Amino acid sequence: MTNIETLRNRLPEAAKDIKLNVQSVFQTTTLTPAQIWGVAVASAIATRNSEVRQAVLADAQAQLAQESIQDAKAAAALMAMNNVYYRFRHMIGKESYGTKPARLRMNWIGKPLANKVDFELYCLAVSAINGCEMCIRSHEDVVIKGGLSEDQVHDAVRVAATIQALAVSLEIGSDESLTAQAVA
Repeated sequence: MTNIETLRNRLPEAAKDIKLNVQSVFQTTTLTPAQIWGVAVASAIATRNSEVRQAVLADAQAQLAQESIQDAKAAAALMAMNNVYYRFRHMIGKESYGTKPARLRMNWIGKPLANKVDFELYCLAVSAINGCEMCIRSHEDVVIKGGLSEDQVHDAVRVAATIQALAVSLEIGSDESLTAQAVA
């Protein structure tokens, strides 16, 4: 049994749809294993749930080259910064902020260790979790111009959404067990 499967089996009844989705999104045929697992790793880190992060990283070791794992980690780290910064610039709606240089180091974006388009897909997935419209649009444009299809983008975001839902659902299960203990 995989680490993700172990987490999946712990999901509460309220998350039975998520239990099914966690199983099905890893079976997509539009994405390569590197794309599926890179998106999963970057997304798991973005959830900020240590159990999900550890399970996905453990399962990804057999599916993903170390360079791609490092790219997924870098995507999560950079988008943690960029999504806040660019979401602010977008939401504030003042042209003056848009003219100011970011002055934030982002060298990894220009030189990922593995595949540039896959790295951008990882960034897109994390940006979807973090809700940064500017970053979502930017990374989607890069991956489409890089040769990916809208179906591939769609499936990557489905993986990200499901990994996020897994993290939230585990918290629901944890809350339910605490409630049961308090009642007993």
